[in-house]
Amino acid sequence: MRALITKIKPASGFSRFIHVGLNVFLALLVFVLVRIDFFQLALLVILLSKWRMFAVRPRFWPANIRANAVDIIVSVSLLVFMVQGDSQFAQIVWTAAYAFWLLVIKPAASVTMISVQALIGLSFGLTALFLDWGDAALYVLVLSAALICYLSARHFLDSFDEPYAKLLAYLWAYFGGSLTWVLGHWLLFYGFMAQPTLLLVAVGFGLAAIYYLDHHDKLSKLVRLEVLITTCTITVAVVASLTINVLSTVRALLR
Repeated sequence: MRALITKIKPASGFSRFIHVGLNVFLALLVFVLVRIDFFQLALLVILLSKWRMFAVRPRFWPANIRANAVDIIVSVSLLVFMVQGDSQFAQIVWTAAYAFWLLVIKPAASVTMISVQALIGLSFGLTALFLDWGDAALYVLVLSAALICYLSARHFLDSFDEPYAKLLAYLWAYFGGSLTWVLGHWLLFYGFMAQPTLLLVAVGFGLAAIYYLDHHDKLSKLVRLEVLITTCTITVAVVASLTINVLSTVRALLR
């Protein structure tokens, strides 16, 4: 009897096996639905898999939704990548990435891994947004980008018990929405990544790295300089590329 009780503990034994099996089944089910062109049903399956958010009193729902927001963003983004995949192999790769997210990255609770989750949520969410909705109305892009920035920032800052987490998240959301409004009039893609995504991920990574290192007393002047130089280099390169493209288009129209 003692052996059976040990096996049904959540962290090991039968329960752990069932947990892994269900997550793998979820990833495979989404893959199958994408392959047979049931994209909306795949999205519904992903959303229904988050039913535990509502298995509490309604007053806890907003907090649960915010806590699971990055997971939802990454899951929906990976679905978009599967749909946009140009081959079965690419879809299999994204399915494996989804299973890895569910089994390894998502359950992690250390400050480092929560920071990784937030960065993945920001980069995947913005990439999927412009990849799938790049031709949507500008206000949709602005609001969606601001929401993704806000939820990713809250996920990151809450792990540090930051007293000004809400304010800082709002500021980052405002910056993300403003940048999207400016660059959304002329979207350029570097491969599958739009320039607002590249800029926001670069700046976000730089700010998060400085905050993380400073929190752990590992932020030296040299490291700060390296992060700032890398971020500024990417920003200048993207802005220069956009300027060259705009000037080339204007020159072609004037001929």
